[in-house]
Amino acid sequence: MRLLSSLTALFAAAMLITSSCVRSGAAEGSGNAVLTPASTQADSATGTANTADDRNAFFGIPLDSYNIITGNIKRNQFISSILASHGVDWNDIEKLLTDNRETFDPRKVRTGSSYSVLITRDTLSKPDYFIYNHDPRVSYLFSLKDTLAIYRHDAEIIRTLRYSSGTISTSLWEAAQENNLNPNLSAEMSEIYAWTIDFFGLQKGDKFKVIYEEEFIGEESVGIRRIHAAQFEHAGSTIFAIPFIQDSVMSFFDTTGASLRKAFLKAPLRYSRISSRFSGGRMHPILKIVRPHHGVDYAAPIGTPVLAIGDGRVTSTGYEGGAGRIVRIRHNSVYSTAYMHLSRFGPGISSGVYVKQGQVIGYVGSSGLSTGPHLDFRFYRNGSPIDPLKVEAPPVNPVAPESMEEFGNVAEGYINLLGTISY
Repeated sequence: MRLLSSLTALFAAAMLITSSCVRSGAAEGSGNAVLTPASTQADSATGTANTADDRNAFFGIPLDSYNIITGNIKRNQFISSILASHGVDWNDIEKLLTDNRETFDPRKVRTGSSYSVLITRDTLSKPDYFIYNHDPRVSYLFSLKDTLAIYRHDAEIIRTLRYSSGTISTSLWEAAQENNLNPNLSAEMSEIYAWTIDFFGLQKGDKFKVIYEEEFIGEESVGIRRIHAAQFEHAGSTIFAIPFIQDSVMSFFDTTGASLRKAFLKAPLRYSRISSRFSGGRMHPILKIVRPHHGVDYAAPIGTPVLAIGDGRVTSTGYEGGAGRIVRIRHNSVYSTAYMHLSRFGPGISSGVYVKQGQVIGYVGSSGLSTGPHLDFRFYRNGSPIDPLKVEAPPVNPVAPESMEEFGNVAEGYINLLGTISY
């Protein structure tokens, strides 16, 4: 009965997070047990085969009636060239792509995605259909017969509420792997706890519990939709992550109502203008070749102070070729930043030094490959570059006093529910 009452508390609290909620259901056990087959939403342009007799069909097409040639999209390869290589007339290809541009954008084809060409088994041996699998969720059917058309197919997504737990032996990622959990779960948890737990400093015996929604296509997990709540035992302390909406924004708080996250400065310079933005392909002003620019350039006079956008530890300072003088800062287990083309470093700035948000870590210059004085600012999440201008600075305000009673009720429901999960 404790589980059922806790489930009631969970879904009452979850209504504060989103207007949609999975349907609850009975389940046995804990740990990694699936508790609720959730409501699903999946539609396609022509319908999806779901019966046992149609298992070998796609869009109602009997796949076993065709010879099927499969492949993967190569770098700089186009759908049109693949179709043409299988005998589809160029006029038909142009008409097909032009008439269906609202359904399918050939510019968004992904390198590495798979495709299938359905070839007739008669003497003509011609392609009747082409299937492009954009990702596990979305596929496109190209009809190449008398009626040229493109149909989009959205795979049936099953959302499942799960309880999971784990004990750290070496890392959070390995603990998730040992418990057969989706690897994205460890990334999602590290995002939530990034400011309160140093995931590079986890200790053997640290533990976690988490309630989350996972999405499946058939039996294949395709991602974590949302974490509902979590509990992390680290270095003798237990830190809860309780979701709560404040000022129309959902954030995670500890049991005292303090935010688990801190905000970054909007920019590392106080006076500047943006001279170049984050881009997947930009003509380099000196090298005269197109290559990614994974940062934002702030044009400013030489000597303009450059500020650390958040608390963190300097991981390196030095001269790195085209980047010139550079300072790298690790803010937590998830986020790090780099400040390039500096004229000189700030007072006391060296590798290993801890810096505070707003502290001067260097000065604008034109060192390295640079056409003029500016700061090239880079932002990384889990080691991968992201657009600094699209990083959402999370709220840092605690739960407002007038909302503490409501927050307390939400927190109690989640804490009770987490208490039902065993390690």
